[in-house]
Amino acid sequence: MSDTPTDFDRIRREQREFWNNAAPGWKQMWTALDRAAQHVSDRLVELARIKQGDRVLDIATGSGEPGLTAARKVGAEGVVIATDQSAAMLELARERAGTLGLRNVRFVETDAESLAVNERDFDAAICRWGLMFVPDLDAVTRRIAQLLAPGATFATSVWGPAEKVPMITAGDEQVRALANLPAPPPGAPSPIKLADTRPLEQALAKAGFKDIRVEPINVCFKFDSPEAFTEQRRAMSTPFRIMLEKQTPELQRKILDVLNDAARKFADASGKVNMDNQAICISAHL
Repeated sequence: MSDTPTDFDRIRREQREFWNNAAPGWKQMWTALDRAAQHVSDRLVELARIKQGDRVLDIATGSGEPGLTAARKVGAEGVVIATDQSAAMLELARERAGTLGLRNVRFVETDAESLAVNERDFDAAICRWGLMFVPDLDAVTRRIAQLLAPGATFATSVWGPAEKVPMITAGDEQVRALANLPAPPPGAPSPIKLADTRPLEQALAKAGFKDIRVEPINVCFKFDSPEAFTEQRRAMSTPFRIMLEKQTPELQRKILDVLNDAARKFADASGKVNMDNQAICISAHL
């Protein structure tokens, strides 16, 4: 019999280490990324029906979104509890909140399944691009339901299928071939793990959520050049950066050239790269 809880613990440890290592790259790139993705945070706040004075739970906040957007919406009379298992990402989120002058956000280091917060009866819960990295969807949705007030709403976003998210997947197959890497195992945490939203919808329904709605939303990432796209990949993807460092200088150049070429397919006449990507918003209420 497989020791599933132990497997979940291992995945959580790996994810914590992954995001702690990724935080410096996210700090380097957050301005451009949030410019492209702000409308996703806005839409999640809208879907969650967040209003002034609300108490909001943000799950896997990472560098602070959509919690900081929600904090602006709830105002001084409301509060946002922003959670993440990565201490380094939470430090980045705190820095951003301070820069924005937001004093109605509290940050709690906890994984998404545990959600070890003192507060209950939240008016809404939100999560932007976090649930794809969670090993136990049933545990997450159950815990969210426990913390929400009756009638409250949960809204989250995930990424669409690989062919529709080039910002994440462009050049991947060629890079794996050059580095002689196996394909990721089925079901492993990844940005596109929930491109098929049915497992998430089923977990929400089992946790007692109703009126589950799914809608696509486009996210266009812009880069000044193909090389700027490749630098973003190196800065923000810990596995890619570790893999690259293990290669010979010649193979490193080939891998970077592959990514530059993949991004060049999305460049306009001026050389600027514009990548449309499909995200998916899911909302439901208790």
